[in-house]
Amino acid sequence: MGILSVILIVLFVVVALLLIFLIAVQDENSQGLGGIFGGSSDSALGTGASSFLNKVTTGAAIAFLVLALLVAFINKSKTSDTLLDSAAGQSSSNWYAQDASQAN
Repeated sequence: MGILSVILIVLFVVVALLLIFLIAVQDENSQGLGGIFGGSSDSALGTGASSFLNKVTTGAAIAFLVLALLVAFINKSKTSDTLLDSAAGQSSSNWYAQDASQAN
């Protein structure tokens, strides 16, 4: 793994944890989990924070998706073998005879 993939994975984990936290502190009106922290207040962080939290949550969700795609693209394997190519190399025409001889 190169240094770029390590940096991307660390950013991915940080954004994932931030996204979990932001969703947890959303107010009750935006269908979040804000009611877990108690009370029937409009927002867990104040009255003007709900639109700000929605924008930050949207940005974190977009960053999460982009980082997920980047991590998958950077860490993909270099081989060009497909699943069908590897399955074709392992199969034989008399597989039933081989299984029967191994069972005995």
